[in-house]
Amino acid sequence: MAETVTMPKLGFDMAEGVLVRWVIQTGEPVQKGAVLAEIETDKATVEVESNFEGILAQQLVKPGDVAPVNAPIAIIAAPGEKFEPTAAGKTASPAPAGIAEGAISIPAAPAQAAEASEGRLPGNVRASPLARRMAAEMHINLEQVQGSGPAGRILQRDLKTYLSGARTPSRPAPAATKPLAPPMPTATTFATASPADQTIPLARLRAAIGRRMVESKQQAPHFYVTHEYDLEALLALRVKINSLLPEDEKISVNDFIVKAAALTLRQFPNLNAALHGEQVIQFGAIHVGVAVAVESGLLTVVCHEADRKPVRQIAAELRTLATRARQGKVRPEDIEGSTFSVSNLGMYEVEHFIAILNPPEAAILAVGSARQIPVVKDGQIVPGWRMKATLSVDHRVSDGAEAARFLQSLASNLEEPVRLLL
Repeated sequence: MAETVTMPKLGFDMAEGVLVRWVIQTGEPVQKGAVLAEIETDKATVEVESNFEGILAQQLVKPGDVAPVNAPIAIIAAPGEKFEPTAAGKTASPAPAGIAEGAISIPAAPAQAAEASEGRLPGNVRASPLARRMAAEMHINLEQVQGSGPAGRILQRDLKTYLSGARTPSRPAPAATKPLAPPMPTATTFATASPADQTIPLARLRAAIGRRMVESKQQAPHFYVTHEYDLEALLALRVKINSLLPEDEKISVNDFIVKAAALTLRQFPNLNAALHGEQVIQFGAIHVGVAVAVESGLLTVVCHEADRKPVRQIAAELRTLATRARQGKVRPEDIEGSTFSVSNLGMYEVEHFIAILNPPEAAILAVGSARQIPVVKDGQIVPGWRMKATLSVDHRVSDGAEAARFLQSLASNLEEPVRLLL
């Protein structure tokens, strides 16, 4: 029986997605679990796997089209099966008698809907869905923008060109005017003129980060607790372990921190939690989200059940997840389901900072760099390695005393790092 593939919901706040490209083309076989298409959400470009097996009989949306969550995007059928697509979310039904073998009967869409799918606007202007959305947000008249896409279609880059002040045939440059007075002679030119102002539209990811962070700061009463850690033993252990590993399998300080935080959360289930109405949901599993810097912002990838995995496995998984995130090839499970987050800016020589909660999580750990500083040991000033970490907590779920105890327990795992290998 033919199956309808719908636009998946790849996040709790996702309402629609943009189909970037089809990985499998019409008429090609589809295996269950195979990557079917790439979908752009507010967070990232995600590889969507097929839940069905058969032949990709029909693509119902084109690359660049926007489709709401649960809208039909494709039909997968058995070889030689007759069918016709039905309403969103329903399985395709067998075709009525008289339809040729393998034929597809698709109801004709109204002319207005057809124009929308082609990106055509009044005045016969063509624009991609992303360009239309950006134009609406920036109050730009698309009839004044010159498109560089197929058939003159307006793309995102055309809006950027328009906003940067570049002149197109539809926006001729004004005629030159005679200066009121000759310029003052100068003996030496010290600098060129300042560049023109630029207005840069927000990327989808950056806009999504903005919405979520505003929501977090407005709705969750944050408080912050900072602790300083002695990393002498952990750094020495890391050197020994990495001397036994190939270059592409070496373990970072952050991998140890993820493991240590996950183990500590076993003792503090109230911080591995989320507020839901008048109830606190304490999660049984510990899924640690790790912030990864990508081109247009930050993306949180998730190490599932981090407390149950050895540090070496955590390192390998996070390396793979970070690579996919930077390439824009993440999968839904890569970025969903975190119960606690770690944001590490240590590689940028940041001493310490505070992080905004990643809703709906109750806590996030902000990690600074490991720095060699003067410390007092046995009454003597000696060099020592120290690192500061700040825990941000939702005050509706927890309080300062519990946060402080968490950071103390975290010290036991970081300052006696053999615990992380047991």
